Amino acid sequence: MQSGLDAETDSEVVTRLAGLPPGRVLPEAYRLQSPLSPHRSAEIDGISIETADLSFPVLPTPLVIEGAGGLMAPLNRQTRFIDIFREWQLPVILCARTALSTINHTLLSIEALKTRSIPVMGVAFIGDEAADSQRTIAKLGNVPQLGRLPHLDPLTPKTLRDAMIAGFDLDLIAGRQ
Repeated sequence: MQSGLDAETDSEVVTRLAGLPPGRVLPEAYRLQSPLSPHRSAEIDGISIETADLSFPVLPTPLVIEGAGGLMAPLNRQTRFIDIFREWQLPVILCARTALSTINHTLLSIEALKTRSIPVMGVAFIGDEAADSQRTIAKLGNVPQLGRLPHLDPLTPKTLRDAMIAGFDLDLIAGRQ
């Protein structure tokens, strides 16, 4: 789902940046206007997010499901993203900014996932290099450090592809290690 619609939806941006053919990226189940938490944006739009209707498709290709807004972001007045992830029991790649307070925020998120027995594949960092913070999170969280995506300017399919190849252990992410 996406709240805060702009010129392009998140799925359209991913399709464009990844250079994927039409149909390879699934559209958002809910497209909400206001740039707020999904529960509030849906209320403003007069929509009820029915979590029972949310499911993940079984596809022959890798599947990435974005839980934007954070694990504790409410989808409605009863359910948070983390509740859906617990139900699905799919491996999670936790994305963490490298800015100030990331150690606390990320370790709390890892603990919340592990407490609910949600498998954690590792942490993908986003932002400027913060080597000590990244190592600390991986060690204290007992999770793999999958890599880091720096700020990209310009953000193009080529700069994104090059940064992913240079900054991530793609074999580890694909489960080949």
